Amino acid sequence: MTVPFHSFIIVGVTSDGKTFRPSDWADRLCGIMSAFGADRKMKFSPYVRPGCTITGEKCVMVDAKIYKLEPLAYNFLVNFAKDNDLKVESLPE
Repeated sequence: MTVPFHSFIIVGVTSDGKTFRPSDWADRLCGIMSAFGADRKMKFSPYVRPGCTITGEKCVMVDAKIYKLEPLAYNFLVNFAKDNDLKVESLPE
């Protein structure tokens, strides 16, 4: 049985509508998934990017392609959202 993995957005709002803190949580989470390039500068992963919703909430966009490269990273991001009771929205494939 194959389980499909989907791209999704972690929104910085809890299920009871409170804004998730600290305010730089999205940058910190993406920083965990970043790497240093040959130019010795940190670069966010192309599969895990910080952003903001139309209504202004901070968010992290997760591309399902990360699962093929590193399933543990994908699972970490899913569990981060679950553990912190954050809103998750699916992205169309």
